[in-house]
Amino acid sequence: MEGVEAYGFSAAMSGTFLLSCLLFSAINRRLRDPYMDEVFHVPQAQAYCHGRFLQWDPMITTLPGLYLVSVGVVKPAAWLFGWTGSVVCSTGMLRFINLLFSAGNFYLLYLLQIKLHQKNKAMSGFQRILSTLTLAVFPTLYFFTFLYYTDSGSVFFTLFAYLMCLYGNHKTSALLGFCGFMFRQTNIVWAVFCAGSVVAEKLSEAWKTELQKKKDEKISFRKRSYSDLIRILQFLFEYLLSPKNLVTFTALSWPYIVLVAIFFGFVFTNGGIVVGDRSSHEACLHFPQLFYFLSFTAFFSFPHILTPTKIRKFLVSLRKHPVLYSFIIVISLFLIWKFTYVHKYLLADNRHYTFYIWRKVFQRHELVKYLLVPVYVFAGWSFADTLKSKSIFWTLAYVVCLLAVTIPQKLLEFRYFILPFLIYRLNIPFPSLYRQLVELAFYIVVNAVTFYLFLNRTFQWPNSDEIQRFMW
Repeated sequence: MEGVEAYGFSAAMSGTFLLSCLLFSAINRRLRDPYMDEVFHVPQAQAYCHGRFLQWDPMITTLPGLYLVSVGVVKPAAWLFGWTGSVVCSTGMLRFINLLFSAGNFYLLYLLQIKLHQKNKAMSGFQRILSTLTLAVFPTLYFFTFLYYTDSGSVFFTLFAYLMCLYGNHKTSALLGFCGFMFRQTNIVWAVFCAGSVVAEKLSEAWKTELQKKKDEKISFRKRSYSDLIRILQFLFEYLLSPKNLVTFTALSWPYIVLVAIFFGFVFTNGGIVVGDRSSHEACLHFPQLFYFLSFTAFFSFPHILTPTKIRKFLVSLRKHPVLYSFIIVISLFLIWKFTYVHKYLLADNRHYTFYIWRKVFQRHELVKYLLVPVYVFAGWSFADTLKSKSIFWTLAYVVCLLAVTIPQKLLEFRYFILPFLIYRLNIPFPSLYRQLVELAFYIVVNAVTFYLFLNRTFQWPNSDEIQRFMW
């Protein structure tokens, strides 16, 4: 990091943290008691603070990573600063843990962009800092920085594991992946993604060698023509069947294999992936979750997707491959028809934005969910088009993990999209300065509206005196 860029980064990170602290203070003055899922998380962490490690709330569905880290931070701080009584492990103190994770995420996002785009000589230090700032205030993640939820810590350990993987420190990466798993069980998928990215790098090198042997300069491992895809899949099948190659991949990714073995041991012992209340977290084949994620991604990355050039390319692709797109549309309609699930929380909890999206859009008419297919197709094409800079093997690993982390979820919940979106956004070609500024301005506006509604547009349910607030 050069001198000017280092000063700029320090100023951006410090300024963001200071503003976050001011916002944190305002939120805690208005909201002193636990809210929403905090009513489970806060008492559980406080039980750990008092040494009651065998006490467990059966309504909690995640492992105790958040509570263990909280105690590990708060207890030494209390001893160091002489805090006593109700201050230690208070709701505000526990929420502050996520503010620390947020600062860590800022730094990790910056380091990941340096590593992932190190070959892009045209990218300035200012653009790296601006892009880091933009992703650090990504609305869905940033909002939960100020509540005692698992999201900030989950993102921190997963991004840290990804960074270590990129630097080849796979044992450290697997250990951090385990920490991420302790925050949310589905993070095991991103540990598998780290292993997949290692394998994808070796496959890309082998594919290049294969092409050089055949002296076939017309085919590139980055192209996406259908004949090339067939050849690549054939190569992949043959390459992975080789015992020698399997031994090589095992030697490269053994820390992740050990982690996955631990995960399966946990699932077998626990009788499932969910701890606590399983009735509201049943796995199913909810294929439209992929369509929701693509729409979510298109919405939050519209400066990179909704451009005249992109739209023209999409229309050209439609004209060139009408049969393919017709097939995709038919399959999408079938998946929506047979595999759309509506969770009871989605219909009952009017504090979440998804409640209003579902009621105002999807419940307007039975046909609406089918009429949105063209939007999904364009979002999916744009998503694939922005990942063309990555090798097809990397893209395959990412898509498999994306499907694994979204489709089994019955509940439409934007928090489940945070990590796949961040990994996608980090890996697309670096945007222009203008698009970055538009993206940052958009995120700031969304955050401002979200916090205004949360703090000022409160309401009450019938037969209840509790104040309710709108949130993600």
